[in-house]
Amino acid sequence: MTNSAPKPTIIHHGAVDGVTGSCHEYLIAPDYGILIDCGLFQGDEQGSGSKTDLNINFPIAHIRALIVTHVHIDHVGRIPYLLAAGFTGPIFCSEASAHLLPLVLEDALKVGVTRDEHLIAGFLRTIGRQLVPCKFNTWLELPKASDGRKVQFRLQKAGHILGSAYVEIKHRVGAKPFITLFSGDLGAPYSPLLPAPKAPYAADVVVIESTYGDRLHDNRRDRIKRLEQVLLHSLQDNGTVLFPAFSIGRTQELLYELETLIHRLRGKKIHQHLRWDELTVIVDSPLAAKFNLAYQQLAACWDDEALKRLREGRHPLNFSQLYTIDSHAEHLAAVNLLSSTRKPAIVIAASGMCEGGRVVNYLKAMLGDPVHQVVFVGYQARGTLGAAIQQYGPRGGYVNIDGQRIDIKAEVLTLSGYSAHADQQGLTRFIKGMRKRPKQVRIVHGDVDAKKALQSALAAHADKVVIAE
Repeated sequence: MTNSAPKPTIIHHGAVDGVTGSCHEYLIAPDYGILIDCGLFQGDEQGSGSKTDLNINFPIAHIRALIVTHVHIDHVGRIPYLLAAGFTGPIFCSEASAHLLPLVLEDALKVGVTRDEHLIAGFLRTIGRQLVPCKFNTWLELPKASDGRKVQFRLQKAGHILGSAYVEIKHRVGAKPFITLFSGDLGAPYSPLLPAPKAPYAADVVVIESTYGDRLHDNRRDRIKRLEQVLLHSLQDNGTVLFPAFSIGRTQELLYELETLIHRLRGKKIHQHLRWDELTVIVDSPLAAKFNLAYQQLAACWDDEALKRLREGRHPLNFSQLYTIDSHAEHLAAVNLLSSTRKPAIVIAASGMCEGGRVVNYLKAMLGDPVHQVVFVGYQARGTLGAAIQQYGPRGGYVNIDGQRIDIKAEVLTLSGYSAHADQQGLTRFIKGMRKRPKQVRIVHGDVDAKKALQSALAAHADKVVIAE
């Protein structure tokens, strides 16, 4: 091997024009590439593809492996199309992600592709053959490059959702070792259930997300207090408090903090006719119910605080006020009951950006009634129904759902600090925490303002900070 070996190239096939469609190609040589994530686009966001054209329209013959950072649909939703395009290589991910990924992809296929059980079962068998569960903090071998160079990778805990990881890839460039880091989605510090991410020792190049690169979150105590205040306010006239939330991650965090409130305030009154321990909490999502169970099965991955609650006999994801709706008939009955009787309840339903799923039926039934509230706790990508409700709801505007104009009379609230993503301070801390400053930081996965703000914040902590294109 000569000292003239070129530096690797990074090609972004998504998450450069917004926050969805994450898919990054790490090209070590013309005949050797690795994909990091392969996710769906949502809303108006584009990249090498769109939410309507999901085919893989970049070459893959040289792709030796796919590494998955975590199982949110905007990071894994195009995997079925990658396999359909002919990819037969290994799919590396954390052990917890390997447990969760088939659930996510099975649901995605049923919603967007086919309900043919035979076809879905065949796909899941294929995925099962290609999945390689990996332990955290362990260097593992990738296929060697054609020039004989050894290529390794390591997963480290990212604290975003269960099993989430950031990825370090190590090889030589000439005579020197070279490390490139892909952040995936980094978690906020002090989030429920999961430990916060820790910065690595060093990396030559860092590809980092910037979802909240221009914002600072409330701290954990303030966030729970705001949740309590929102519920006290929203439930004064009964009605439903509707949380659109992703089935994995955000739903479990919400349940954890709702159990915190109910446990602390049990016996106390929300209003004259309703106590906290009488409050009904509904998860209306079969997929979220499966993830709740998976989170409980994988409790060894929880942080110390959550494990302590288990030892005390508390069940943060399965408390007595919690009800799960499974069948579609039960779902429709719940929508009708809550919208017609105005029975006080909290409902958590997918999808988080209101682009589909059961939350849409609740919105159609409840947006026009001022007794209800819609509370957003996650990022709303531009062009999504969630973003439209968030924008026009406080103005007394309207949205179109399934061709029907619906005037927004329900109260629309946003708990902006309630995020599983690191804010600007967390992202900056991640880079500053490296013992050796990176030669380059590449910013992806954010809107324009967020990317520019993070670029300025990181300028003093890397030799070069660029916004990826």
